Amino acid sequence: MSSSTASDLPRALKIGIIGFGPFGQFLAETMLRQGHSITATSRSDYSRQCAHLGISFFRDMDGFLKSGNEVILLCTSILSLSEVIQSMKFECLKQPTLFVDVLSVKEYPKHVLMQALPPESDLLCTHPMFGPESGKNGWRGLRFMYEKIRIRDEVICSSFLYIFESEGCKMLEMTCEEHDELAARSQFLTHMVGRVLTEMQIEQTPIDTKGFQKLVEVKDSTAKDSFDLFSGLFVHNRFAKQQLKNFETAFDKVKQELQQKTNETEPQQMTRSLSKF
Repeated sequence: MSSSTASDLPRALKIGIIGFGPFGQFLAETMLRQGHSITATSRSDYSRQCAHLGISFFRDMDGFLKSGNEVILLCTSILSLSEVIQSMKFECLKQPTLFVDVLSVKEYPKHVLMQALPPESDLLCTHPMFGPESGKNGWRGLRFMYEKIRIRDEVICSSFLYIFESEGCKMLEMTCEEHDELAARSQFLTHMVGRVLTEMQIEQTPIDTKGFQKLVEVKDSTAKDSFDLFSGLFVHNRFAKQQLKNFETAFDKVKQELQQKTNETEPQQMTRSLSKF
């Protein structure tokens, strides 16, 4: 068994972030603390936030691609990914680059990126199963899913994964297909229930049970995310369609059972009422 050399160990990376909204900023803060250098670009102007963090902000995509990043981290919305990728002139890249997406669906970005990326660029599909709210007190014990799609430079890939491993994340290696099937039964279903509860406008009451308090928490948590995220979880996860059907079927079944009980109970109540006369 050969011993590791210094070049094999995790090292500081030059990371470029596309999409510097709340989630991109959330990841950048930890990466900066670990000693990585960051550049960013976004449709919105985040130059002030970047200046505060000591990050170079590029208003144009070409300048960003020419800045010599070893890793390009895609923090776009699910719905805008294809448009962002089409706007990228990959010939501007100075060297083969590791592309990493952090979208909440996985088969879709894998397909888009495999079709678009230069053959010499590597691809790592990931999903940090947490965000600015759930990860505000640290990432220890929080789940991080990943699949190595096309990796030639193992040092850069391992160094990127170590960002999350060193913070105590539970590292879950699985295929993008496996992720999407599980996520449709968990993340999408959670957002579905939360959106329904939001439409119902449920609020806390003086007599809340623990169960109802958890429902309010689900409603409040999902309401903080954009509808674009919710629709992206549905539109770009083929397994979500079946979960929506399952949700509708289960609701109809419970509704029918309640109606059946109502129909059985009403004649008994009528008989007891008549017996009093």
